[in-house]
Amino acid sequence: MAKYTKSLHSNLRGAAEPAESPVPAVKRVSSETEHPGPELDLSNHFLIAMPSMQDPIFGGSVIYLCEHSARGAMGMVINRPTDMTVATLFERVDLKLEIIPDSHPIGKRAVMFGGPVQDDRGFVLHAPVGQFSSSLKVTDEIAFTTSRDVLEALAAGEGPERVLISIGYAGWGAGQLEQEILANGWLTVAADASILFEVPVEERFAAAIRLLGIDPMMLAAQAGHA
Repeated sequence: MAKYTKSLHSNLRGAAEPAESPVPAVKRVSSETEHPGPELDLSNHFLIAMPSMQDPIFGGSVIYLCEHSARGAMGMVINRPTDMTVATLFERVDLKLEIIPDSHPIGKRAVMFGGPVQDDRGFVLHAPVGQFSSSLKVTDEIAFTTSRDVLEALAAGEGPERVLISIGYAGWGAGQLEQEILANGWLTVAADASILFEVPVEERFAAAIRLLGIDPMMLAAQAGHA
């Protein structure tokens, strides 16, 4: 797995500020190690960690891939909640739920640990796409936004209908994800938006596995006998 040195920060004032570029740059490797290969685009796919993966960050995770190209990949872990709620995050970045009352379900939702890259910033997966200053359009319906304006819209009750908010994201350099897939670190499957936005967090791993036509219990049993 890729090695990262940063850990989850408690200081979240920068979480809603826009990143330096519209979309965070994926971790790059030296150009000397980059090798051209067949085009593989797993954008709008789930990465499902194989049971044999022992990585402390990604073991047991489901990642929604927002971007994947020859230059690298980036995505968000969608099934690892932090102990912070959306309402708490808004308070820490000086936003108040104006139109949406504090009892509204969005304020009670957990903020996800999206990955170890830029883990002092907030990132939002949402649908529909909308018009925000720093967004990556993944599909016609789903976007990955790094700018504060999407949080401001949510606080005002004018934001996207479906949202998933995280601290940090996951990134791979050129060829890195492909190597991990070839090493049987990940299963891949086309993403289902309902798993992103509607399925309870604790059920997302099993739901993603079922997209492959696999019984999650059978997969766990096979791993136990490996």
